[in-house]
Parts: sequence; C-alpha cells; structure tokens
Amino acid sequence: MEDVGDEGRWRSAAEPGFWRQVVGRLGTALIVVDPAGRILAVNPAAERLLGRAAAAMRGEDAHDLLHRDAAGGLVPRGQCPLLRSLAERAEARGEGDICLRGDGRLTAISWSASPLTDDGAFKGMAVLLTDAVGDRSARRERAAYTRALEDLTERLTLVAEITDVLGQTLEIDEALARLGRLLVPRLADWAAVDLRVGSGQVHRVAVTGPGGRDAVQEDWRERLPEAETAARSPLVHVLNGGDPVLQREADMTAPTGSALAAVHSGFLRAVGATSTITVPLGSARQVTGALTLVRTDPASPFDTDDLKVVGDIGRRVGLVIDNARRFGRQRAVAEAMQHNLLAPLPRHGRLRLAARYQPAPAGSQVGGDWYDAFELKDGTLALVIGDVVGHDLTAAAGMAQLHGILRSLAWDHTGPPGAVVDRLDDALPAITTVPMATLVLALLEGSPRTGPWTLRWTSAGHPPPLLLTQDGQAQYLEAGQGLLLGAGPGTGGSRPNAAQPLPPGSTLLLYTDGLIEIPGSDLDTGLARLRRHALALAHEPLDTLCDQLLARMPPGSTDDVALLALRLPSP
Repeated sequence: MEDVGDEGRWRSAAEPGFWRQVVGRLGTALIVVDPAGRILAVNPAAERLLGRAAAAMRGEDAHDLLHRDAAGGLVPRGQCPLLRSLAERAEARGEGDICLRGDGRLTAISWSASPLTDDGAFKGMAVLLTDAVGDRSARRERAAYTRALEDLTERLTLVAEITDVLGQTLEIDEALARLGRLLVPRLADWAAVDLRVGSGQVHRVAVTGPGGRDAVQEDWRERLPEAETAARSPLVHVLNGGDPVLQREADMTAPTGSALAAVHSGFLRAVGATSTITVPLGSARQVTGALTLVRTDPASPFDTDDLKVVGDIGRRVGLVIDNARRFGRQRAVAEAMQHNLLAPLPRHGRLRLAARYQPAPAGSQVGGDWYDAFELKDGTLALVIGDVVGHDLTAAAGMAQLHGILRSLAWDHTGPPGAVVDRLDDALPAITTVPMATLVLALLEGSPRTGPWTLRWTSAGHPPPLLLTQDGQAQYLEAGQGLLLGAGPGTGGSRPNAAQPLPPGSTLLLYTDGLIEIPGSDLDTGLARLRRHALALAHEPLDTLCDQLLARMPPGSTDDVALLALRLPSP
C-alpha cells in the first residue's frame, strides 16, 4: 500500500466530506447558527433530540423556533443567552433551558456554544445540546454510585478495625468497651450487647450511647422466654438462634411476648429508636448473645447492606467473646492450681516469712512462677524461688512437678544446695515435662531463735536475691550463679555454691523476673528500681513490704510474679 505521508493525511482530513461524516456520526446533538441566529446545519443527533427534521430547521431563527419558557411561551429575545453570546461573539453555556420539540412537547436541555471563525471573520456559533434531564439523572447515578462505594469502603474499614482491635484483648468487658467506641457514632447512635449467662439467663452487659457507656441501661437481668414467643421480639429471636433482624419504627409497636422482650422494647423507646438492627453474637449453632444497634434519625434508617455488615460484626464479636470465656476458664484453673500448690509458709522460731503470687495482667496467660519454704529434717530452713519456661497450663503443671521433686530431693540429701539442684537437673528430662526452668535454692543455717545465721545458696540462671540490712544497705547476692535447669549435659562439673552471713534484723527477698522485667526497659533498670523501692520499704512490716513492692511495679508487665521474703529477728 502506498504511504501517503502526513501531508496526504492532513489533506484528506481537510476535505469537507470528511468533517460532514464526523458531524453526522457525532453522538451529541449539534446545530450551527449564523451571526444572526439562523440555523445553518443540524446533525442527526439534534434531529432526534429536538424532534424536528434538519430540512425543517435550516434557515429558521433558532431562538424563535426553539426557545420557550417553562409555560411554553416565547422567551423575549433580550433574555436569550444564546443570542447574547452571538452578539458578544463569545463562548457560552446554559443549564436547563426549555426547547419546543417538533411534536409540541417541551424538553429541558443543557447547551454549550463556541464561536466559528474563518480567517478571523466571525461566521456564527456551533451549539452542542444535551438532554438536561438525562444529564442530571446520569450525574445522580454517578453520585449515588460514588456514595455507595464510599459507604462500602467505610463499612469494610469498620469491620477490619473491629477485628483488629478486639483481637488485642481477651478481657470481655474491655472488648465490649472498645466495640462500643467503634460503633457509636460511626454506624449507630446506640449499641447494646446482651450475653447469655448461666442457665437460660440474659445479662445486658454493655450499652453505649452518644455520651459513652450508659450504666443505667445495663442494669437488668431476665430469663429467656419460651421458644414459642421468640418471633415476637428480634432480641429473643436471635438469642434463640434466629437470623439477624432489621426493624423500622412501625415494626417496634408490635406487642411483646415475654418480660425480656418488654424490657428491650422499653429500652428502644427510651432512646428514641427509629431503626434498629439486632444480630446474634457467634454462629447459629453457638449463640453467645446479641448485638443491637439503634439509629434515632428517621431520615437515616438502617438498610439491608447495614444488616449484612452488622451480621458479620456479630459473628466476629461472638468469636472474641467465646475465646475470652475459654481463656478465662483456663486461666482460673491454672491460677487455682498454682495457689493450691503453693504450700503454706512454715513458722520457724522468731523468723518471719511472707510470700505473694501475682498472676500475669489481663490478656496474658498464667505462668510457672512459684515459691516454697520448708524445714529439712535437721532443722535447716529451705527457701526456693523458681520460674518454669512458658505461660500456660503446661508451665503451671511443670511448676507443680518441680515443686514436689525438689522438696523430696532436698529432704533426702543433706549436702550443699548445688548438689541438690544437680540431682534435680539430672531428673528433669526423665520424670518431668519441663523443658527449662530457673530457680534459687537457699538454706538458712543457724538457730531459729538466736542465730547467728548463714545463707548458703545456688542459682540456676535466676535473678539474684536482694539482702536489705538495718543500716540502710541493699546488696544483690550475685555469687553462686550456674546454668539454668535443662541446659543439657556437659555443663562442666558441679553447680556453684555461695555463702553469706546475714546480720540480725536483715531482710532477704527472693523474686521472679516478672518483678524486674518490663517491656521496653532493660534488666539493670529493673534491678535498680527494685533496690530503690525495697530500701524505701525496708522498715515496714513484712506483709506491707511485699504488697507495696507489687503495687509499685510500673504498668506494662506481661509476666506473673512470685515473691518470697524472710526477715531475721533484731538483736
């Protein structure tokens, strides 16, 4: 094929026939008027829009033929914006002007006019016309589509935030407080959570409104109604395994069929509900409770899209609550086991002993920290503080195993503490499930009443004991350090032992690392903080000393704490 080149293409595009084809096929209506406003040309799209044949319009005055007011009357020429733009030879546009169609109907149009010139001479105007009603409808559709996308994005963002925020806690009350803050006012004006508790009971555990938590609306309990009345109340319906329910204001006047339904209806009236959504928490097979959202503005009711989103939120919240309940049961079992296995402290002459066990803070699991104090058959007082690696029931069970084995070994073996711990380390893989652990075993030698007293101890990778004296000194007993239990064979001989005379009136503190290790803080800082607080409390009664040391721990700890304190009598 011959290449005509750029110049040839420009010549063909300049031919009058080419531009007639372009105008003829143009989807937008176009008329061309001369400087006096007479119609020179009309394309097929303009014929369809105006309901007139091109031949019938050519040569006619465009204003007189087409332009009308809303009643169909002729608009004065002085008020015609198209004629004004012709006179000014300037671009112009209009919205919603009325044109008279050939069939006698009036139609609203939007238009845009551009001057036509030839070698600088003004030849008239090219006027593009569109159906104003169709344009407005299209704009409304685009705006509605955009709003729908924005609403969908907001809903998906809300669901993602709820999933993320609720996944950060295993405390039910904290989870529900966070849920209320996320839902109100972003999705609803009020939010209420009802949980099934015990045998067939319901407890309204959280109500959040414009001012935050509303304790007055939370204070009620009712038994679930019988199954045959479930359909009369959305709350009873979903608590009995029914699907989510969307209610309009007219639906809320139906009679109630149970005390529970009546109380819930009273709540809706009290907050001025005009639209509500009630969804189950959890799945149909395992309903944990119900979530009710309320809007009070009649102009902004919930819709079916909201119902789907809230239903999804309900499933996720139910899973969080179910996990939190299971965690709480596991935590209670572990705590009870630990407290029951921590034997009572012995009475040993004029010596004073005190101990504390503090579970890990909310949201963390129970660990394997423990303390022990017992007399050996020769009258020596044995002191133990230990920590099994892990934070779960397995760690708590391992603590119980070590607790019993160590007591047996210490009672049976009268050698130094390092030899006892060596035997414990050898037995660890054979008769326990403990992978690793730290501990301090200390023996207090001397008369329980008169002394003098000497402390002999060994440490298996555990934080050092702290000795407080009556003259205001505080010393960490860092000698006697060996590898932690479970480090494996070939540790290089027997474990080290250390000895230290204890002056009358002194106080010895044995503790686990939860007392000194805080996330974001190094170990030296934790040891210095404990030393400072212990010195300030050294002259307090032993129970006060223990309570205050725990109370002065900075927030942020994720570990449990065991603390054992010994005070020698003053001279």
